[in-house]
Amino acid sequence: MGRNKLWSVGLFLLLALTAILAACSNNEETTEPAKTETSGKATEETTNESVPQVLVFGRGGDSVSLDPAIVTDGESFKVTENIFETLLEFGEQDTTIQPSLAKEWEVSDDGLTYTFHLQEGVKFHDGTDFNAEAVVKNIERWKAGTEEQFYYFNSMFKAEGEDIIKTVTAVDENTVVFELSRPQAPFLKNLAMSPFGIASPTAFESAGDKFGDNPVGTGPFVFVEWKRNDSITVKKNENYWKEGLPKLDTIIFRAIPDNSARLNALVTGEIDLADGINPSDAASIESNPELKLIERPSMNIGYLGLTNTRKPFDNKLVRQAVNYAIDKQAIVDAFFEGRAEVAVNPMPPSISGYNDEIVGYEYNPEKAKELLAEAGYDGAEIELWAMPVPRPYMPDGQKVAEAIQKNLADVGIPSKIVTFEWATYLDKAKDGEADAFLLGWTGDNGDADNFLYTLLDADNIGSNNYAYYSSDAAHKLLIAAQSEVDEEKRIQLYKEAQAIIHEDAPWVPLAHSIPLLAGKKGVTNYLPHPTGSESLVNVSIQ
Repeated sequence: MGRNKLWSVGLFLLLALTAILAACSNNEETTEPAKTETSGKATEETTNESVPQVLVFGRGGDSVSLDPAIVTDGESFKVTENIFETLLEFGEQDTTIQPSLAKEWEVSDDGLTYTFHLQEGVKFHDGTDFNAEAVVKNIERWKAGTEEQFYYFNSMFKAEGEDIIKTVTAVDENTVVFELSRPQAPFLKNLAMSPFGIASPTAFESAGDKFGDNPVGTGPFVFVEWKRNDSITVKKNENYWKEGLPKLDTIIFRAIPDNSARLNALVTGEIDLADGINPSDAASIESNPELKLIERPSMNIGYLGLTNTRKPFDNKLVRQAVNYAIDKQAIVDAFFEGRAEVAVNPMPPSISGYNDEIVGYEYNPEKAKELLAEAGYDGAEIELWAMPVPRPYMPDGQKVAEAIQKNLADVGIPSKIVTFEWATYLDKAKDGEADAFLLGWTGDNGDADNFLYTLLDADNIGSNNYAYYSSDAAHKLLIAAQSEVDEEKRIQLYKEAQAIIHEDAPWVPLAHSIPLLAGKKGVTNYLPHPTGSESLVNVSIQ
């Protein structure tokens, strides 16, 4: 994962727009379906009819595209989660598997055949039928695309260059069968991820590469308008297949890049929900009777990446030294205001397979100096890359970089802090141009594979393995774990892989944060998801 007016005038515009338009976690993870009956029933409460059901959601940036299959950023998924639906979905605030467009399913004993029975009578927003053939066409579209075009599909459903989904067949109107080339333990969880929203084949076939400008799904909200770098508007799907839902008439996703400006917009009534709240602002929100502070369940990692193919970080001893040099607890205390825990492994403790027997690198500058001397480090200056944008796992990249710069200087590693515009930062880091760089990841599906394999396997060098870390021993364990259907055996494989990664020290894991949002008191039934994006289908304004 790893994710852009005055009040009276604003209210008038929102009311006018409404009239025009419509008048992540549980600690226990499981790969088993929690239930196979239809979920998503409307809640019993009634909303106050006199309150306009228009929600303005302030967020840190604009979307890249509204075609979920081609994006990797959280701001895009925040919107597409409400336009598209997946075959399966996650629990309201965890990553248990629940029915969605597929109401039930069976898995063969050998783990190679998945049969999905689909909801009946569901329509896409363009009026065409959702059916088994539509599912087949979506999978065929993703399979035919390049890795650059459909990054997530190729990342989640390929291993060692091999297609995991061998064939997809529409048996009848409402039954679709997937044949896999090898068992994949997180297969159901992968299908529930935001990138795999089922789109209208009629729409994507006619729109081509412009589909992301006018998206068509089956979800609770229908796309209306996109003003670039300002707002995206969606309206209630009047023909939505879940009775009584959605409750909102209109959602406006407003891009307000500055965290303080976004909070101010909430205080002044310009927006109803604000994502990306600075931990330092939490107390002021909690003391405001008109607002409420909302915690997103934690499922992330913030880290200092060390590019393993660049000097001096091509030497394991230097990488270990940097791990000893950094005072992680001080960083958490200073910049996360206690709303984070110090990280030890490259995945959070809430994920099944976490190795809690590993003892983290302590803050020990003297040990760091000893390792640097043993490595023959020559004191050459490094570039230390500071993230230019706030993210839940990194509230202030510049300040965290300055703290790390001081820690490194204390052990004799001089560094120069540099930064770039966010898209450039990611591209350059992906191309291996950084020495040391701040980055992070929010999990997509609650599976260890989505952290360890996605972020640190040799298969993903040049994509999400920004550290260019490669270990044959770890690779064998991670590939074996993907195909292992015995959960206890999987857990053991992941624990062994974490031990190897810990010793090799490709990163400095820094923190697992509790991301903060804030909302007006009247916003009800908003349940933030650990993956960072959620459907607003049950939300209403009281």
